Amino acid sequence: MATANKTQPSNDDVAAFVERVADPVKRADSVELISMLSAATGEPPVLWGTSIIGFGARHYKYASGHEGDTALIGFSPRSTALTLYLSLNFDDYTDTLERLGKHKIGKGCLYIKRLSDVDRKVLTELITESVAAARNMSA
Repeated sequence: MATANKTQPSNDDVAAFVERVADPVKRADSVELISMLSAATGEPPVLWGTSIIGFGARHYKYASGHEGDTALIGFSPRSTALTLYLSLNFDDYTDTLERLGKHKIGKGCLYIKRLSDVDRKVLTELITESVAAARNMSA
């Protein structure tokens, strides 16, 4: 049985959320990421919870039986970094990540201080791979 996640899509205005991002570089990077992720998914941006901009949706189910719905891909302009929520096993992308530029990774998250720190073509590759993987997970 699916249990509701804490982070749900809302009807809040994405543009208004982005306008409230204090750092002007992070704000501009957020606008660019919205464009990149919309192009990769063909989906409009939706605010999930209070701070995640997500695109599309997918259903997931873990081996534990826990299941729910989440965005296909998303990001959040956090104070310390732009956090991209990807559906990738980063161990399978070490060569690609080496070409990306300055970044950090966590479980399912790619952290970038600013887009000028990374190669946008490589970032687009990762985004495209993540969207395909997320769509395969929900198939």
